[in-house]
Amino acid sequence: METHVRRPHAGRPGRRAFVSGKRRQNTVKTTTISDGQGRTLWSGTQRPGRLHDQTSVRIEGIAEQFHQHPGVRAEVDDGYHGLANEFPDQVSAPPRKRRT
Repeated sequence: METHVRRPHAGRPGRRAFVSGKRRQNTVKTTTISDGQGRTLWSGTQRPGRLHDQTSVRIEGIAEQFHQHPGVRAEVDDGYHGLANEFPDQVSAPPRKRRT
């Protein structure tokens, strides 16, 4: 989940870290896990919008949980295709869009 934030002041260190490659805006990214009814089960730390979803999964230890709990199943969005490739029986991601 990406949340739009105010742009940091000019000359401030780390100003570019908040620019999301997806939205091209200054954002803060949060990894959120919910159940089948949409209830929030876990919400991770807020990270700069420039950080890729897959990197966030590694830092927060979500991928390790799939190793430890092979019975867990998940549906993810487009940013987690790498996770779906690594755990094909546990994680399902939407099909990739074709470029024309």
